[in-house]
Amino acid sequence: MLRVIAVWIVCGICLPKLQAQTDSLRDKYIQSFPDKFFLWPVLKKRQQSFEVDNREDQIGKLNYRPNSSFNAGVGMYLFEVGIELTFAVPIDERSSNTYGASDVRDLQANFLGKNWGVDLYTQKYSGFYVPNLNQGASSPDAFIKRSDVELRNTGMNVLHSFNKEKFSLKAAYNYSERQLKSAGSFIITGTLNTFQLQADSTVLPSVSSPFTTATPTFRHFRYTALSVAPGYTYSLIYKSFFLNGVVSLGPAHYWLMYTGKDGNEQYDISINTFADVRVALGYNGERIFGGMSFITQSRNIYFDEIQFANGSYTFKLMVGYRFREVGILKKRAKDYIP
Repeated sequence: MLRVIAVWIVCGICLPKLQAQTDSLRDKYIQSFPDKFFLWPVLKKRQQSFEVDNREDQIGKLNYRPNSSFNAGVGMYLFEVGIELTFAVPIDERSSNTYGASDVRDLQANFLGKNWGVDLYTQKYSGFYVPNLNQGASSPDAFIKRSDVELRNTGMNVLHSFNKEKFSLKAAYNYSERQLKSAGSFIITGTLNTFQLQADSTVLPSVSSPFTTATPTFRHFRYTALSVAPGYTYSLIYKSFFLNGVVSLGPAHYWLMYTGKDGNEQYDISINTFADVRVALGYNGERIFGGMSFITQSRNIYFDEIQFANGSYTFKLMVGYRFREVGILKKRAKDYIP
């Protein structure tokens, strides 16, 4: 009993000191803004595309892309929660006569803590265009419009950094903190998502290459993926300017379903690769902040005689200002949660 009491006393003395030392070290590298709320206009573009070809003959590789546009809107950081509302604008939207029309529905939510980040998303793309590999007098169009191709992608990404005392994810990607000194951290990225592709006719026609022998009825494909990717991130600081990079690469396990050569559903499993790359560049001052970020993720999957790769990217450009909190703005989201 005396030993237990002694342990309690030691913990009561040491733990506050260790916490104070940790907080003191973090204050030298990271600045928070507990008495500010933020507003910013934002220009964003997210796109999901895929490639499909025969594993033995990649000459006939087909790259499917949507005819999508930019989104513009406003973002805010209130009650320690970041929110962005954006709407499609016709910037860089290509002629529907050449590329066809795409219907894009893309919802995303991001949550960032001191040493973790979570992305939740659901995407639906209808309508793609693909280069016409047999362009000629009988088929003069440079692109084939595939309004029948539909893609759905739903899942989550979780990123954990191991150096919360010196490194801040928030500082580079939602500006709720400010990195004062250059620092980095080892990270681990985990993903779980379900991807589904379907079309009225095959997405890998035999006319794409005279040597194509892969599944001619490949028009329905679905996978559920679980991946874990170790990596590293680093923020280079010069005064109030910063450059951040994140690279993660690791294995992914896929549970597959696709239409086989006989037209029936086939089931398989596969272990291949997953990559997550992020870059952010900007200015993060006491009041004014802004910059650009680029996030891309890619997957490679092999099944039957087909090589399938899908990738997504997010480009964001923003500039904002920090205001002092008054009244109800001093509250936090946790204050309203029992």
